[in-house]
Amino acid sequence: MSSLDWSIVGVFTLFIIGTGIYSMRYVRGVTDFLACGRVCGRYVISVADLANGLALVTMIGAVEAGYKSGFAYSFWGSLTSVTSMFLALTGFVVYRFRQTKAMSFGQFVELRYSRKLRIFASTLRSVSEILANMILPALAGRFFICLLDLPEHFRCCGIEVSTFMTVMFICLALAISMILFGGSVTLVITDTVQGLVSYPVLTIFVVFILWKFSWSNEVLPVLLDRAPGESFLNPYEVENLRDFNLFFVFLALFTTILNRGVGLGAGGGSSAARSPHEQKMAGVLGTWRTSFMWIFYIMLVLLVVVFMNHRNFAAGATACRQELTERIAGEIIPDPQIRQEIIAGARAIPVHNHVIGQDAPLSLKKNLDTPYLDVVSRTIGAHKRSDLNGRIPEFATLFHQLMLPAALRKLLPPGLMGLFCMLVLLMIISTDDSRIYSSSMTLSQDLILPMLKKPPAPAQHIRIIRMVTIGIGVFFFCGSVFMSQLEYVNLFILIMYGIWTAGAGIMVLGGLYTRFGTTAGAWSALLSGSGMMALGIVIQRNWAETVYPMLVSTGLAESAGRFFAAVSAPFNPYIVWHVTPFKCPFNAVELSFLSMMFSIVMYCLVSFLTCRHPYNLDRLLHRGKYNTDGVIEAKSTLSLRNFFSHFIGITPEYTRGDKVIAWSVFCYSFGTGFCLFLGVVIWNMFSRWSDMRWGNYYLIFTLIVPSLAAVVTTVWFFIGGVIDLRRMFRDLRTRQVDELDNGVVEGHVSLSDRRKFDAIEAKEK
Repeated sequence: MSSLDWSIVGVFTLFIIGTGIYSMRYVRGVTDFLACGRVCGRYVISVADLANGLALVTMIGAVEAGYKSGFAYSFWGSLTSVTSMFLALTGFVVYRFRQTKAMSFGQFVELRYSRKLRIFASTLRSVSEILANMILPALAGRFFICLLDLPEHFRCCGIEVSTFMTVMFICLALAISMILFGGSVTLVITDTVQGLVSYPVLTIFVVFILWKFSWSNEVLPVLLDRAPGESFLNPYEVENLRDFNLFFVFLALFTTILNRGVGLGAGGGSSAARSPHEQKMAGVLGTWRTSFMWIFYIMLVLLVVVFMNHRNFAAGATACRQELTERIAGEIIPDPQIRQEIIAGARAIPVHNHVIGQDAPLSLKKNLDTPYLDVVSRTIGAHKRSDLNGRIPEFATLFHQLMLPAALRKLLPPGLMGLFCMLVLLMIISTDDSRIYSSSMTLSQDLILPMLKKPPAPAQHIRIIRMVTIGIGVFFFCGSVFMSQLEYVNLFILIMYGIWTAGAGIMVLGGLYTRFGTTAGAWSALLSGSGMMALGIVIQRNWAETVYPMLVSTGLAESAGRFFAAVSAPFNPYIVWHVTPFKCPFNAVELSFLSMMFSIVMYCLVSFLTCRHPYNLDRLLHRGKYNTDGVIEAKSTLSLRNFFSHFIGITPEYTRGDKVIAWSVFCYSFGTGFCLFLGVVIWNMFSRWSDMRWGNYYLIFTLIVPSLAAVVTTVWFFIGGVIDLRRMFRDLRTRQVDELDNGVVEGHVSLSDRRKFDAIEAKEK
């Protein structure tokens, strides 16, 4: 890195820290610390969510998936985008959750179900989130070390210090500081500032990548160079993509609906809007926001795929692969002799001379990475070290995770390297602080608070959250030091979160939208879903070292292989279960789906059997006589004239400007999403497109059209974000502080609502 690059990173870091310190003056009560005083506008929430969405783990996961499958399966994934758009327009789950006024997920659980379930569910959620997010500091540490080509150790005051631990400590310290300054107020303000800064930076990188690589001479030839059934362009030729195939897309669509509410009540902007309508509109605007974010991820995928596979960059790609092999072997292979043999074997591999169109097309099993991965498995196998079998998939995981920073280090010029480091630091701060704050809120609000004999004073309440935050940060650091993973990043997080989400999704939907859902049904959903996921995790994590050797020793390996093959046979080629010594037959996607389906059946069955009288949803959602704030209720008479307005969620709360936003989002997303998707599918039913035509389709509708929309979004959201931010500062200064609005629940009613509701119900008696 040049002095210019370090200056960019340093100035940006100091600016964010200064903004965090400045925000402390606006924290005057528990509601400010937990929910930013519930005074945020739609643009502040939407722009702040952009910063959270631009996560390092998401970027690495997107590159991992794209490097394995290109554009092909993303075509089917467009249905998920259309579904998300429709859910945002209707305010599905988000609107009703904001109506409950719950500041944490556990508070909602106690309002709807019971205090014991709140404590259990919060414990489950905390364990799941912490286990899933423990890898974030490790990802940040490895990413920065590889991006900046830092040594594994350095000397400070005569002591040898681990660079990996130092980078993790700095990243965690910055993230935790943001929380300690002012909780949700600081997170919303700093995330909004980071989001506003990120728009022009993303634009610069998109332009650079488009300039660096020729679409017709480099990008398209590489994307076309794939074996049958593993196309990077043709969505009808993806049946051999094992981990990222159409079943992965189906599960994404399914979970988009089922698990829409499991991440709510996590602090930041999730419950900070001025009203349920503003929370809903923030989600609508998020449909525009995410398009630019995914363009950036797509461009990074193209950068890695082309750089690592095109002959024009063969020397740099070979150097990248050799450096990655040496770096990863030094980290995970404890035996010095085996480590040196792996490094020597990688250095002996010559610069690739793969000629597109002449040599055999690349595939998942045989590609330009295969010789390097084979060196690892062959060397470990030659030494007959079964205890190192688990290191083989771990090596492959890290190899593909670190490919992006290794490639960027060789491609980015001075100035752009500094901007990218600044962007990565933005991702780390916004992601780590939001994930840590989510866990600390859950523990403090939903475990510690319900166990106290009396509600704490506001200062003591905030102090508890801060102490828990520090504890979570320490746990993240220790967990990252000792953590090892065997799955892709996205799949790893999916399976760890699955401990919680497998049963939580139906619990939220049932709680917000049904009157028959019961506490017993919620208990059964959580226990059954999490139990199945936990059992699957144990099997997956111990397959190579324990489970498979046990099957062999008991003579059940062959029978197990036949059983798994027979069960998955009806779903081939999208679900294929093979019993091998190195990897569990089922992956995280398949396990997650089975667990969620089981929890849905259990919730509905047990609730129907135990429901004695309909639940009072009006009291939970502050509707009808319980609407003590005078909020306009989203009700109108359905008629033929306003059918389409109802269809996209327009209610009497909408102003003329709101209607323009809703219709524009609907027309753009529905037109470029569902209608275009349906038209292409129908066309291909009668005349299949060539791969070249698919390439042109992606160029126009995945890059050019969204880029034009992103230009409009950049200007629009910058202006709206600045205006909303100024209004938020004013409202935080002038709002009335309610010390009872602290998350405490009595008799299934929040403490701040108890007297009002008792008076309303007393009048009716």
